[in-house]
This record gives sequence, C-alpha cells and structure tokens, in this order.
Amino acid sequence: MTAPTAPRAPGGAQAVQRALDVLHCFHDNGPDLSASDLARRLTLPVSTAHRLARTLLGAGFLEQDFRTARYRLGPAVTELGRLSYHQRGLHLAAPELADLAERTGATADLALRSGPHAVIVAGGSVTPKVGLRRPLHSTALGKVLLAWGRPGESDLDSLPPLRAFTDRTIVEPAALAAELERVRSDAYALNDGESAHGVRTLAVPVLDRAGHARFALAVRATPELITDGRTEWFLDRARTCARALEVLLLPPGERRQDQ
Repeated sequence: MTAPTAPRAPGGAQAVQRALDVLHCFHDNGPDLSASDLARRLTLPVSTAHRLARTLLGAGFLEQDFRTARYRLGPAVTELGRLSYHQRGLHLAAPELADLAERTGATADLALRSGPHAVIVAGGSVTPKVGLRRPLHSTALGKVLLAWGRPGESDLDSLPPLRAFTDRTIVEPAALAAELERVRSDAYALNDGESAHGVRTLAVPVLDRAGHARFALAVRATPELITDGRTEWFLDRARTCARALEVLLLPPGERRQDQ
C-alpha cells in the first residue's frame, strides 16, 4: 500500500505573502492576537497560523506574551520602522508640524501612501492608541495622494469598494474621480465630515521634483475652527509648511545634488 503523500509546503512567494499578511493583522493597533485570532482573520488553519507566527517570532518580527501566549509586533519591526523614519527625514518634519499645529490650533499630520491607505507617519495623530491608516477615498490626506499620485497610482479601479463612513462619504468611483479633478484644480483637498461627523480637514501636497505627492500634509479640527471664511487662512499656513517640507524631506542623494 502506497503511503499517503504529505501536503506540499507553500511555495516561497506564497509563504512570504502569508507571513506579511500576519504582520498586517496588527495594523489596527488593537490588542495582542492569539494564533486563533490570526487564523480567523486570514482564513487559515490554526496550525498554519501558529507555524507562521512562530517563524516570525524566531526572526524578531513578533514577540509573545509568556502569560497569555498572544502575539504583538516585535523588536525587528521597531528597528526597521525607526530606520525608515530617519532615512525618510521624518524626524526633521516633527518640529515643522508642531509649529503649524501651534499657529493654527489644529492637528497637523503628514501621511504617505501605502496601497489603498494613507498612512500617517508624523504629526499630532501619531499616538499610541490611534491607528495610523486612513482610507484614501474618505480623507483629505488620501485625496491629495490620489490627485497627485505617481503614474499608475491614480487608477481608481485598483481601490477596494468605497466604504461609507458617514452619509457624506463618496462611494461612487465616478464621483470620486470628479472630486479629484476639483482637488487638482483648487490645489487642496477637503474632508468635511466624510470620515466622521464634526471633523473638518484640509490637505495639501508635499511635492517631489516631478510634481507628484511624496507626502500629504493636513490640518484637522472642528468646523467651528476651520470655518468657510478661514479656509484660505489655514491653507496659506499649510502650504507654507508644505514648501518647507519639500526641501527638508528631499532624499539625501537629491540634497547633495543641490549643494
């Protein structure tokens, strides 16, 4: 009798993708996750999720609470995140954002694009209890990143279904395309209660030399602070900060070319 064939291990690319999917489970900055939690989120067998988690644990990308056996992001992620933060020059942006927030009384944030999300990388919203990812379609930051995206990054067909967060959220691709045309024409994006009621955000691009948005810069407050009559006042200050960041956040190679 022929012995049963053992199931084939996932191919290299599939194994890498699954490991990355495990890390992405921690994007919402929620509580520690068990192997069962990971399996449920990824629709994988618990044994597969456990094996992936143990591999990432051994490499330092996850760590485990010895009391609960639950997982959280590990020191290797922290190290790479800090290296990326400094390589991008984001430590130079923090004082500029703090000054903008002090002068306007609003929260000032800087974001870059990661797939279908705007990821806040510096500013007042970077707090331990708040996730950093924001949908592109329902945020001023995201609209800026779409409107001034690099070639191929403005393709709305690549976005997931446009989820409604309030009754003001744009959920039709054609309406979003028209909104992005307005954003480019006006040179700023507005989120007026599209992500949450009672919040108004203005955003402008931080451009590279090719005219694409390397980052989006936003000021966020209530409609009582960012009134229609004061919109231009806030935009003037945001654009001044964005121009400063365009210089400060130049990649080191481009910085040397200017010298």
